[in-house]
Amino acid sequence: MNIPTVDLNDLSSSDPSRVAQGAEALRQAFGTFGLVYVQNHGVDAQALSRFYDAFGDFVARPVEQKRPYGRADLWYQRGWTPPNTEVAVAGNGQPDFKECYFAAPLPTDDLSPLEFPQLYPENLWPEDAPPYFKEGLLTMGRALHDAGLALLSAAAIALGLDKAAFTSLCERAPHVTRALQYLPLDASQVNTGILWGEEHTDFNLLTLLPGGRFLDPEGRPASQPDSKSGLYLRTRATPDEPNGRLVRGSAPPGCIVAQVGQQLEILTGGTFLATPHVITAPGVPGWQRQSAAHFMHVHTSSVLFPLPKLRTPAAIQSYAPPVLAGTYDIKTLVDIGLAPSSALDQLGYRHYDRLNRMRTDDASVATS
Repeated sequence: MNIPTVDLNDLSSSDPSRVAQGAEALRQAFGTFGLVYVQNHGVDAQALSRFYDAFGDFVARPVEQKRPYGRADLWYQRGWTPPNTEVAVAGNGQPDFKECYFAAPLPTDDLSPLEFPQLYPENLWPEDAPPYFKEGLLTMGRALHDAGLALLSAAAIALGLDKAAFTSLCERAPHVTRALQYLPLDASQVNTGILWGEEHTDFNLLTLLPGGRFLDPEGRPASQPDSKSGLYLRTRATPDEPNGRLVRGSAPPGCIVAQVGQQLEILTGGTFLATPHVITAPGVPGWQRQSAAHFMHVHTSSVLFPLPKLRTPAAIQSYAPPVLAGTYDIKTLVDIGLAPSSALDQLGYRHYDRLNRMRTDDASVATS
């Protein structure tokens, strides 16, 4: 599969022809595959490896030491996510075999934490965090975010939109960077259909993946244990391949992966489709995988609906009604098991209790 590679140096060039060439490659990549490979992205490979070492040290701690940082009250949007917590919407109830750590690498505005407190909490760090744990996660997240901004600007140009059509919608949004550790399967679990991560699409705007690494049964970085384990992505359906095609998400050396999220699909009216992806487990026991992702989001106060230029009758029917991005986030976090179902009670009017109290007072006066 000829998945395009985009050079960020082309997108930032003063040469209009280089920018146009890069934007066209991005349009083909996002339109056909839902993902693109990116070179000259600014993510330092040695720093990434150093962070994975620090993250592995944290994951190896006893559960009792990690539990204070697993904050269900924050819907796990900061700190540690315990194993078997998150469930893919299309995963038939099977939780992912992973544990994670969330942090926000960028500041937000002052009002959004009041409107959506669980989407904009303060970062949560272990008091005795391993060296380079905090710095590494934040540094990686900021580098991935900068790369994502360049890609979103080019994607807007490719669609004939204003350059800031997407980036203006995600300023000071609830962007999060996530470190992930996929856990070892024992001998009774391998080759039984258990996946590290069930197939799903991300609900955010754009996801940046800096690349991961496998750990052998002794916990040492190693090449993948077999040919089937790792990240796979499903391409757009075609008449010849109505189910799309599963493609290994192995970026060329020195590249990262950027993939389309549901919010970008909605804004483009389906011109770009959110990328289904799955993380398969190896067929041998004891192996783990470390990876990371930066999730760029539309600001919670923005409306998710196809942009005017892309608002065809078919797009309107597919993505109506318009919805506030913050509301969309809450609904999805409930769907995947990170937020409780009671979070849906936040949607809509919440002050009927005041009327009930007033009605009670009226009844008391009438009987006195």
